[in-house]
Amino acid sequence: MSSIGNQSVVKTVPTWLTLFLAISCGIIVANLYYAQPLVGEISSSIGLSSGAAGLIVTLTQIGYGIGLLFIVPLGDIVENRRLVVGALLLTTLSLLTLAVAPSAALFLLAAAMIGIGSVAAQILVPYAAHLAPDETRGRVVGNVMSGLLLGIMLARPLSSMVADLLGWRSVFVLSAVLILVLALVLAKALPARKPVTNESYSRLIGSMWHLLKTTPILRRRAIYHAAVFGTFSLFWTTVSLLLTGPAFHFSQTEVALFALAGVSGAIAAPIAGRLADRGWIRPATGLALAAVIISLALPFMVHTRSVLTVTILVFSAILLDMGVSANLVLSQRAIFALGAEVRSRLNGLFMAIFFAGGALGSAAGGWAYDLGGWKAASVIGIALPAMALIYYFTERQQVQKATASK
Repeated sequence: MSSIGNQSVVKTVPTWLTLFLAISCGIIVANLYYAQPLVGEISSSIGLSSGAAGLIVTLTQIGYGIGLLFIVPLGDIVENRRLVVGALLLTTLSLLTLAVAPSAALFLLAAAMIGIGSVAAQILVPYAAHLAPDETRGRVVGNVMSGLLLGIMLARPLSSMVADLLGWRSVFVLSAVLILVLALVLAKALPARKPVTNESYSRLIGSMWHLLKTTPILRRRAIYHAAVFGTFSLFWTTVSLLLTGPAFHFSQTEVALFALAGVSGAIAAPIAGRLADRGWIRPATGLALAAVIISLALPFMVHTRSVLTVTILVFSAILLDMGVSANLVLSQRAIFALGAEVRSRLNGLFMAIFFAGGALGSAAGGWAYDLGGWKAASVIGIALPAMALIYYFTERQQVQKATASK
């Protein structure tokens, strides 16, 4: 296996390469979440006011959104391996800058640049889809996404533990070293993929609005996942407030252990990929949306600490992560089937839209929890996927209309 063009030249993707891409995506995307449990410690250290502390996470997410819209689409015109390595070198430099930043302004600038560079993970996912033949594309994407999801879920507890032992700056120094090593290995190990599209960058970016308007599958899948990712962000934002509050009195270590329990939900990603390869995207999507609704409905009445309530919360966290993981893979499998020449642009649009849903869910969750506690936040968490499920029931009708019009 040497170079990869728009059409894959291999019949199967080696297991080692799939595993390597999964691990790489997890290592890269974890950079978006390391700071979340350390906001208080970081803000006091760099002289950031409590009111502005949220910018530590927000600017990283904004940078990631910018990268999704303006860097990821380059995967359709620029050799993918070179693009990934360049993004990782930017991430390495930004992580080191953040780790030694003496002022809040420099820290926040570096945080935004980390977000931009971390979109390398979203260049690798469509790259994996390019490598895979149609009949196993869902399985390959699902396996790669399971690594990315594990990175998201493990980042928070790992950063808490490392910061406790070595201080918060060490988290970013260690990550910088890891990302640099990863960039060097990827430069040697990845097969080259040079797209055949010769569009200019301005035309490439200009085409994205047209793609959004003319690709109903993209819009539908983006709406589904914006809703479930909004609930995901809302849950993990507010459940830590619940667990560390007067009702549960969890320590930070106990919160980290609780977050680790949700990691098992990533097992749904490869399962969803296999279901997609069998043509079961639509029914599996319904199950995923229902799982997210149930995951927030079960702990609705939780308000005091007991073995039963903690068990319910742990089960809900696992079920939520399973539903979100499955829906993500099903969505990307559907989108990646639309054409290799626009795959990176479609993925960038899809990710940007659902990350916006996640940002709104997190903000709404914090606001609702402040006003009405856990129950108020749970109502919003249930409502988001419930609306997506209602929209899902219109899918069959739209397919039938489209078929009849042909």
